[in-house]
Amino acid sequence: MPVGAREAPAPRGRNPSSRRPAAASLGTVPKRSRRPARGTGSRPRKARPPRRRRDGAPSRQEGPDLVDEIAGALAADHPLPLLGLVSSFLDAFGGDPSPLDPRPPGWPTLDDLLQSFVEAPLPETSAVLAGIAGLSGDEVLRSRVRREIAARGDVLPRWLAELHRSVPADRAVQVRHVLGDSEDLVVGIRFADGSDACAVVLVDHNMGGVAKDAFVVPGPLPEVVALLQEAAGDDPDTSLEDLDPADARARITEAVALGAHVYPPLESETWPGCRPFVEWVVRLLPAGGTGYVRPEWSEADTRALAERFLASPHGTGPDDADARLLLDRLLWFGTDYGPGDPMRWSPTAVEILLADWIPRKVVAEAEHLARVPQLLRAFIRFCHAERGIRPELTAETLAAVDEFEPGYQQAIRTPRPQGPDALLAAIGALDPADAARPPEDPLALPPASARARLGDLVGGGAALDRLDGAPLPDEPFRWDGVPEQARARVGAVLELVDRCCDELFDVELRTAARRVLARVAATDPAPLRRGRVEGAAAAVCWLVARANDAFTERRIAVRDLAGWFGVSESTPAARAKPLLQVLGIDPYDYTAGPPGLRSPDQLTSSTRRALIEIRDRLP
Repeated sequence: MPVGAREAPAPRGRNPSSRRPAAASLGTVPKRSRRPARGTGSRPRKARPPRRRRDGAPSRQEGPDLVDEIAGALAADHPLPLLGLVSSFLDAFGGDPSPLDPRPPGWPTLDDLLQSFVEAPLPETSAVLAGIAGLSGDEVLRSRVRREIAARGDVLPRWLAELHRSVPADRAVQVRHVLGDSEDLVVGIRFADGSDACAVVLVDHNMGGVAKDAFVVPGPLPEVVALLQEAAGDDPDTSLEDLDPADARARITEAVALGAHVYPPLESETWPGCRPFVEWVVRLLPAGGTGYVRPEWSEADTRALAERFLASPHGTGPDDADARLLLDRLLWFGTDYGPGDPMRWSPTAVEILLADWIPRKVVAEAEHLARVPQLLRAFIRFCHAERGIRPELTAETLAAVDEFEPGYQQAIRTPRPQGPDALLAAIGALDPADAARPPEDPLALPPASARARLGDLVGGGAALDRLDGAPLPDEPFRWDGVPEQARARVGAVLELVDRCCDELFDVELRTAARRVLARVAATDPAPLRRGRVEGAAAAVCWLVARANDAFTERRIAVRDLAGWFGVSESTPAARAKPLLQVLGIDPYDYTAGPPGLRSPDQLTSSTRRALIEIRDRLP
């Protein structure tokens, strides 16, 4: 989930990690103290560099809390207590500062921390140096630390001195619930002294497959899996299955990377403090696995599903045109958001749809949208029946519709921010009260972060500073760089794009669309040559209309654009995904967050003026 996207609610009782084995409390890697980016201004007491003497090195007397804690961890009968501290250090001080979670001025770097430990020749600092070097995966640092420890003559526990000889378990396990909101991925590690530990990573699929939480427990993987099975009890809807370790590596790596882009940062008692430890374990797993494969629903697939539902006892009949339009919106949500499965419905998915997605994303008359809960109930019954979901779970999911319908009906009748204020609200730069948002809305970013995010929309801070409000010219399509073999298809797409822009939009948006089409065609025209030409042209128009807020500005719905091309409402966004990839833009970022084509050349004058207004209003 990118900046500007909302955090998915916690699955209600369906989160596999909510059933942590009792042993987890014995060896959980401790959570780091938060950086004081939003408040106190004080450093975390247990994760700060020791205070320095005048000669620059810390002493045992001056920093007993930290040195004693390290000594206690080092004396434990398992590696996790010390590696927990080390992981917390790496999380708090390592890596590049994120504009989404800035560190305060003067916050120490990892090099500062390492230097303070180098200047304190104690067995405890030797242990921390060895742990940091091992978990970081930095060979140069490991060699430097090895020389430092050898010069000191300190003797470290075998598991720590030979941390590089640790080996991963030969299997991994996934714990899943049938409704698919999230899953746990369990991987194991054996240290050189024969002791074992496991990392359990919670992946939230409603948020797009992000690592939302993790914890670490001592013990070999079979014992930990047995504890998880015991915790799950006789739940018929939760399954534990073996997973190829290479696939586990690919999935966890992908989920952690996606989670790093979520704002506000995802936090729990153990996450992200244990993230460096988890990443170290994952790097030891075999490479070459397959990550999460998002289902691909073609236009024919969604059309067949719609016909099957409408003709079923749950449907409203094939002649209900209004129901077809609303069903298109449900299918759009199902295929383009969350895990990408329009037949997967849970209480959490219902909450996201009714409490956030439709009120925030869909521009339509309240009278039209008011039927969504009624249609959703019927569609849930249909999907659960086809998937063989237990009636008890169907009842829980339908109860969620009942719970959130009153708030939904109120929301679709409440004015929402539009134009420049919509852009301000999307990047968190607008006072929540001005945008009719509740004060607890989590999207507000620090000013520097808001400016950085705004710059991302136009290609960087320099491009943001150079923005002007001059209209885009009426210019011909540029064929430079378009391969000869693709020109006929590109020409057919161009003809439809031009006609659509002339009828629904204006000259500026037509120029923007021509420029986007030219960029794609010259870079890689393959996505333009797949499927119907109408779908490719609809995708191009959808891209530029979304980037320029034209749907709101001209009060044109996505269904109107899709109808002009004769395609389903979900087609423009679905066909736009490969085009965005050609442009080097993450499709999920584009659809879930504030949209930007990373170039002012594809933005109309009204859009650029709105961005200039936002830029000038930032502190």
